[in-house]
Amino acid sequence: MSAIDTGARRAVRELRDWLGVVTSPPPGAFTGAFKGSSSDSATASSDDGRRPTWLESLRIPLGDRPRDRQPARDEAPVPDWVAASPARILRAWEAASRKPCGGWFAVEGSRRIGKHPKTFTISGRDVVLWRDEQGLHAAPEACPHMGASLAGAAVRDGCLVCPWHGLSLGPAGHGAWHHLPAFDDGTLVWIQLPGEAPLARPVLPVRPRSAVDAVVRLEGQCEPEHIIRNRLDPWHGAHFHPYAFCDLEVIHADDERLRMNVAYRAFGPLVVDVVAEFTTPSARCIAMHIVDGEGRGSLVETHATPLGHGRSAVVEATFATSERDGFGLARRLGAVIRPFMERSARRLWDDDVAYAERLASIADGSPGPSTLRATRTAKRAR
Repeated sequence: MSAIDTGARRAVRELRDWLGVVTSPPPGAFTGAFKGSSSDSATASSDDGRRPTWLESLRIPLGDRPRDRQPARDEAPVPDWVAASPARILRAWEAASRKPCGGWFAVEGSRRIGKHPKTFTISGRDVVLWRDEQGLHAAPEACPHMGASLAGAAVRDGCLVCPWHGLSLGPAGHGAWHHLPAFDDGTLVWIQLPGEAPLARPVLPVRPRSAVDAVVRLEGQCEPEHIIRNRLDPWHGAHFHPYAFCDLEVIHADDERLRMNVAYRAFGPLVVDVVAEFTTPSARCIAMHIVDGEGRGSLVETHATPLGHGRSAVVEATFATSERDGFGLARRLGAVIRPFMERSARRLWDDDVAYAERLASIADGSPGPSTLRATRTAKRAR
């Protein structure tokens, strides 16, 4: 056997171990993972009375680690519309809104900022971000001479060169024009603006040491508050995102922390059970950690960035990790896996931005700017 064949076989074994999925399980092997079915039953039926095939019931449970809470047999479940108390969600948001951000705003994924200046509007200010040999830079978007956009500026010797008249703008600044504090945490880029008590670095949750990361950015007609409040309402998940979740059960909720059992659709018929915990490290960030189950230690970090004129951006970073032996291969295939992670996150947020826009329109007392987006979401759900 050649070295190439040996390496290929090893790679396949590692990937199979990481996925944890057998290729041809016997019929009924996974039926015990159905919601409400007995773990030793091989004859569970679907809601329509038909016995599900192994493919339909393929599921990775929590294994030997029990769920945090198992309801008693005689305990009536609380309907989600009752559990999703608007007053509780608002209290949790108010608690989060008092946490400092240090003037830092999440802008974009690190990989998307290169040597050519890229324009963003952050909290009503137009800025450009770019890189050179010295690292990441941020500055006002308008040239101080006659207001030309520096989005088209060339970068020479560490300076932006205005495309209109050739004014060279470097770190020393020019009049009122000067560089702005910028930070690259390895996954996201940030800019610091005046108006808040400054901190040396952005406030971040604890990230896994080894992970495949992916970033999505979407904009909507809403405020950061409405984005965070969307995430503080997990009860909508199985109803509004049936393509992503088949079951969510909140097992603890207070103003600082949400913990829930989640059965999410990984891909195709594969369903994975995890325990997730939501916290708010700052007023513009909500973090979801996988604390038990497949992918324990993974993190979804959602940042809400005000743009101005009633618009905000969702900048979300996903850090996928695993304790399985084959995860090393997944990391090496990060460039292949990342687009699928981004597609999944973008689909969720396309719907959830409609939710946030609707909250904003209700607060404004207007019919709502999210009509087209919400209509598209409703059609897809059907």
